This record gives sequence, C-alpha cells and structure tokens, in this order.
Amino acid sequence: MENDSKSNYLSGILRPERRERRHLIDILQDIQAAEGYLSRAAMLEVSKFLDMPGSTVWGVATFYNQFRFTPPGRKPVKVCLGTACHLAGGQLVLEATARELAIEIGGTTEDREFSLERVACIGCCALAPVLTIGEEVHPRMTPPAVEEAFVNIKAAAPGAPGTESQP
Repeated sequence: MENDSKSNYLSGILRPERRERRHLIDILQDIQAAEGYLSRAAMLEVSKFLDMPGSTVWGVATFYNQFRFTPPGRKPVKVCLGTACHLAGGQLVLEATARELAIEIGGTTEDREFSLERVACIGCCALAPVLTIGEEVHPRMTPPAVEEAFVNIKAAAPGAPGTESQP
C-alpha cells in the first residue's frame, strides 16, 4: 500500500476520540480490515498514537489469532477444522494444502496468489471436510482432491499453458 493511501486510511482509524488504550483491539481490527493484515508500520503508528510501547501493541496483536502479520494472498485458502471437518480428515486436508502450496499455515505464496489459514468453521458441516479457495467452496476434500483443485485453478489462470487466446 502506498504511503499516501496508508496515511489516509490510518487517519480515518486513528481519530482523536479513540486515543485511549481501551480502543486498541478495535483499532487493530479496523487496520486489518483496511489493509488485509497488520503491518509493522501500522502497528508502530498505533503505538505512537496510543502512547504505548510497540511491544505492547505487538503483544496484544499476537495474543489473538484473528490477526495476521503477512499480506493475504489474492485467493485466500481456508481449511475448516471444525468438529465435523476434523473428524472427516480436515487435518490431512490442511497438511496436503500446505504441501501443495509449499507454505506454512498463516503463510502466503511468493507470488502472493494464495495464503493459507485454518478456520474453526466454514458452515458446511454436511460437506466435510471443506476448504475454500477465494469464495469457492470445495466439499468432501481429500489430499488427492486438494492437488486436483490446485492443478485446475493453476491451469485456468491467465497466461497458463493452453489458455492463450486463439487468433
């Protein structure tokens, strides 16, 4: 995000009426909603704004698993580990997805195309185990189905072999 646009969105979040410690979590949530994650620069601005050490802001942010500290991919991948998905093999699906993308949970691929998160519930328990890629729900996943899903997505990507427009 460019500095001008970052300053603009931060000025809308870091308003004078929020200059109290009790607003820290709300401020962090608003920054993540605007930026997609909590950048180091944004957290330093928050620490100055609230007149508290950066380590305190970092400590609060890392305590809650709702916050991410790396930019999300263009297509966030979420693997459900709610009860139904967990019992149906959700952990194996998560591990297969991490292998397929060559990233750790919470990470983003080098090309920033995909990021990987585990979530408590997607709300599709009857289709367990489930993962989402962007807004698309993939039901009844297995490790081989994970590989197939990403092969299909990568093949359909603009510029992929066989997707060039024909004259």
